[in-house]
Amino acid sequence: MSGGEAVELLLFSTNPDFIQQATKAGVHGIIVDWENFGKEKRQELADTQINHDTLDDLRRVRAATQGLVVCRINESGVTTKKEVEQAIDAGADEILLPMVRTTGQVEQVLKFARDRCKVGILVETKAAVQIADELARLPLARVYLGLNDLAIERQVQNIFSAITDGTVERVKRAFRVPFGFGGLTLPERGQPIPCRLFIGEMARLDCQFSFLRRSFHRDIHGRDVAIEIPRLLNAIQFARLRSTDQVAQDRRELDVAIQAYGRSLPRAGENVLNR
Repeated sequence: MSGGEAVELLLFSTNPDFIQQATKAGVHGIIVDWENFGKEKRQELADTQINHDTLDDLRRVRAATQGLVVCRINESGVTTKKEVEQAIDAGADEILLPMVRTTGQVEQVLKFARDRCKVGILVETKAAVQIADELARLPLARVYLGLNDLAIERQVQNIFSAITDGTVERVKRAFRVPFGFGGLTLPERGQPIPCRLFIGEMARLDCQFSFLRRSFHRDIHGRDVAIEIPRLLNAIQFARLRSTDQVAQDRRELDVAIQAYGRSLPRAGENVLNR
């Protein structure tokens, strides 16, 4: 495989000191997360991260870095226009629209933005998967496939099923803009799926960016970010230089790990205390 372009790491954080350390170490951009409307109810049975970042957080992050600042707003609704204006006024370079279901929702955000900032989307609904080809015609900055919410919509317990059933690859194929899915942490960490296998799959699909979220913050504790970020970037680059045989072997290992995780999950209605 060819080395390709460098992968962008986008960090969820509102801590100015940590942001400055991380960007100096090689993190490409920072995400401020406003998405919380209805999220607790939607994800009440899922072990997910729900942030409650604010407008002041966005302003603080903007003041802390000259790098890329992304604001994930709430899903399309009555507050969208206001949130777009606030994000732009506070210095966001890019807006991420979650839970997309129609091209019209995205076109509306693009209209609100009026080329003052870029717009990316999260594909995490069955509807968005089905209209990926239509969404790909829009002038988007990036596309991220959200495994958690897509699994919830599909009513499947194994959040990684979109990898094994080919959904991630099919959606990736539709777009020509930077694409990402899942999330990364330190190369030797990662539960229940080893991070090195996610790195391998992202490299196989030629993904151009990834998120650093809760697991990364946990795993980086007590470590030097100036060492760990370059080490992660090196692991990604190494994965993009694997032989064809190694790529195939790593993909098989990923499938096995995802299937094993699926078998470990409690069946619907089963009392986990009795397992």
